[in-house]
Amino acid sequence: MKHAVVVTALLAGLLPMSSPAQNPDGALKSRAELSNYEETSRYADVINFFDELQRRSPLVRIETFGHSKEDRALPLVILADPPISQPREAAASGKPVVFVIANIHAGEVEGKEAMQALSRRIATDDLRSLLRDLVILIAPIYNADGNERIDLKNRTDQYGPIGGVGVRENASGLDLNRDYMKLEAPETQALVALFNRWDPLLTVDLHTTDGSYHSYHLTYSPPLNPMADPKLIEYERAKMLPSITEAMQAKHHYRTYYYGNFSTKEALDQELDRFAEPKAGEPEPTRIWRTFDHRPRFGNNYVGLRNRLAILSEAYSHLDFRGRVESTEAFVEEIFNYTAAHGTEMIALTRELDAETVRRGLDGTGRPFCAEFEMRPLPEPVNLLVGDVTKIKNPKSGIDMVAMVADKVTPMRMPDFGIFAPTRQTIAASAYLLPAEIGLRVAVEKARMHGIAVEELTAPEEMEVETFLIDSLQRAARPFAGHTATKLAGHYQRKTMKFPAGTFLVRAGQPLWPLAQYLVDPESDDGLVAWNFLDAYLAAGKSYPVYAATKPVSASARVMEKP
Repeated sequence: MKHAVVVTALLAGLLPMSSPAQNPDGALKSRAELSNYEETSRYADVINFFDELQRRSPLVRIETFGHSKEDRALPLVILADPPISQPREAAASGKPVVFVIANIHAGEVEGKEAMQALSRRIATDDLRSLLRDLVILIAPIYNADGNERIDLKNRTDQYGPIGGVGVRENASGLDLNRDYMKLEAPETQALVALFNRWDPLLTVDLHTTDGSYHSYHLTYSPPLNPMADPKLIEYERAKMLPSITEAMQAKHHYRTYYYGNFSTKEALDQELDRFAEPKAGEPEPTRIWRTFDHRPRFGNNYVGLRNRLAILSEAYSHLDFRGRVESTEAFVEEIFNYTAAHGTEMIALTRELDAETVRRGLDGTGRPFCAEFEMRPLPEPVNLLVGDVTKIKNPKSGIDMVAMVADKVTPMRMPDFGIFAPTRQTIAASAYLLPAEIGLRVAVEKARMHGIAVEELTAPEEMEVETFLIDSLQRAARPFAGHTATKLAGHYQRKTMKFPAGTFLVRAGQPLWPLAQYLVDPESDDGLVAWNFLDAYLAAGKSYPVYAATKPVSASARVMEKP
């Protein structure tokens, strides 16, 4: 498919480099606004912007929710009327708590700029009324270290800002949007601690695309993992996101749709993420639109396993920089509007999910673990909007940027592979038991960092459990993030065992049980096994060192203190 029409041109009419100090009219503006969208904000710009916003509005509170690898303070901006500064105050207000994460990938800077503009409007201008119904939390510059590595050679294909952007990874080289399960970066540990303290009803994660040439201004995704409650995913797909999509078109004239990339059914079958041109004499491949990944290492999927709503936002990288910022701002504005209007039903939904999760854990009717998944199409093909691009030279770097052709929109009907379904399920555990061994402390500590309740037996207990016997072990061909993914194959064997006092116990009767299952289960594709935390225990012929009770556990135990 030939997308690009190559054109060489120089951008015209752009202002020289500016900074917040060079603001003659005294209006509070971001670095992007002051530079006519040539530049993106540095860390100091963001801190100064929100400090000044707090001076101008009594509705702004700011806390430090953690520190980066290079010890930069990570700000959390709290917008509320009346103002609040503690999670208990947010809970007492009865209002939905909406949390927006910007700049998790510091080359994708649109969210960082959009949230400065939107916060200004909420705190001092036309959107203040939102605070009658919402408590808003914003992490405006989550990947603070990556942001400071701004360079003209980063993400050169995207259409601006011509002054360069930061990098994807944090200072340790970790992708923070792949770290939610393993929790190795200090930033991720702080973020998950924030989830545990504030328990936001809805989390919005702001990104920029890095894929196909489509014709949408912005794409989005709900949670994708089927271990999240189906009611949660259905609410977003059937009600919430369609309403927001309609508002984006009607009020802001932006085209939006579910995140994906163009591919072929043949490539999908081979797990390839590229468009494959047919060879001579071969039939035309089946064109499809496909989503990304079901695993909870990605933030939107992780939040879904916590029984909470989540939306991934992806501004189109080939829309001009200002357009990406403004479409992201409009998208978050409409998310806020929807939540303000429907917050009562959204809160009721998540409370219902929490209660059902606990009930199933108590009566032993929990859902089995989903060990394998496949991507499936929606029931009917849809008209996807194919776009075109041109090339424009960056006057600062001399490198060609790829720019969207705004009026080139071609509907093309094709299958949308946008959902996942389990293809193999295993046992429905009611509890996990872990021996009190030094090598298993990492499992316990990871669980507690996620907010999962872990207990210790205070007296010996005898019970029937399922033991997973390892038949084989596979290692990934290439490492990722310093790990070599591990996959176990095996079978369960039922036995009666006596567990001494001090044994660690994780019960199903808690709201975060789906997350606990994904972390601990031996066949999880994104848990302790996959990330090599239990390698010393794993070999063919061995037993997995975590035992699963399939009936509710009645035992004498004490909940471990919070980490």
